[in-house]
Amino acid sequence: MTPLNRATCAAIAPYAVWMGLMFALPATALGYAVRTAATLAVLVWCGRTQFGPLHELRKPVVSGVLVGLAVCALWIFPEQFAWYRETSLMKLVGLAPMAAAETASPYDPATCGWPLTLVRLAGSAFVIAPVEEIFFRSFLYRRLQNRDWTNVPLNRFDLSAFLWMVGLFALEHDTRLMAGAMAGVFYGALAIRRGLGAAIVAHVTTNLALGLFVIATRQWGFW
Repeated sequence: MTPLNRATCAAIAPYAVWMGLMFALPATALGYAVRTAATLAVLVWCGRTQFGPLHELRKPVVSGVLVGLAVCALWIFPEQFAWYRETSLMKLVGLAPMAAAETASPYDPATCGWPLTLVRLAGSAFVIAPVEEIFFRSFLYRRLQNRDWTNVPLNRFDLSAFLWMVGLFALEHDTRLMAGAMAGVFYGALAIRRGLGAAIVAHVTTNLALGLFVIATRQWGFW
């Protein structure tokens, strides 16, 4: 296998496992825990090779944390207002957000127990966030520019590739298209300006803060 093919497999495999198990396993807290464990194992294995995506990690942390908190705020607070929920583009196209205050959830500790709730929190922050950043910001953005994507500098801005990356990332968050698109813009711009590591820190911060908010307020619809 060539270095390019190894790098491609390392960037795609964790995301492919995550998405594949999302469809294969039941939407339960235990299913999420199994998906998290399997994806983490693949991510760590890929990162051990010299072609693994984890070798692209760099600083800084502060900018990542600030951007991550900003994205979390943009994700949560507009939905606290009825005017946003009623006028949202998502509602107009039939993709209105799930009610954030939904009371029934498979991740509620009253349903699944605190260990599985905490696995849900850790998985969303420390597993899927890095996996998505490696796939979307490191691999996809550069692959859209050139087949030999490993030789494309991450800090090279390409408008077409950037918009495609943002759009596909938004589609992954189909019930919150606008929030997903905004997050894609923030994480993508940060990756280009400050490096993949900063984008990962931002995404981890967003998901961790959002998860803590969900648990504290019981607005399970955000999960």
